[in-house]
Amino acid sequence: MVRALFPGTFDPIHYGHIDIATRATRVFDEVVMAVYDKPLKSLMFPPEERITLVKEAFKDNPKIKVTGYSGLTVDFARKVDAKVIVRGLRVFSDFEFEFRMALANHRLADDIEVVALITAEEHTFLSSTTVREIAMLNGDVSSMVPPFVELAFKKKIAEQGEQQSVPNSLRD
Repeated sequence: MVRALFPGTFDPIHYGHIDIATRATRVFDEVVMAVYDKPLKSLMFPPEERITLVKEAFKDNPKIKVTGYSGLTVDFARKVDAKVIVRGLRVFSDFEFEFRMALANHRLADDIEVVALITAEEHTFLSSTTVREIAMLNGDVSSMVPPFVELAFKKKIAEQGEQQSVPNSLRD
């Protein structure tokens, strides 16, 4: 059995993530969606909520398991006996970042391979940052995320009220 790890912050999970994970199950026996708990970037949803949303996304797919993790991704891959790390590539700038990360991970753990899947054409523009920004500006994200994620956005934005910081990039 070949187990693959698909790590990320998934803040929040969107249709691009779901597509990559689902396609990875065609190649690997099991895919572990690993939700990173404390990245250096700021997040909208805490780890428990992100894990809940990812679990909901794959509740009907028995080949996908969901868990949280912290620390080095390669250490977690070894912990769950994953032989492969799956990454998604949308655009050329993703390639440069993922290439460097793959080399760093290979330096740390040469027994774990990195496999990159090219995103489906209809998802090339999707990133969690873009989806968050659109949602925070009360834009329609229904074509980018499942309905339960859209609902989570509405709840989170209502909780944050006036305290939320609206990003600059999509205001212009």
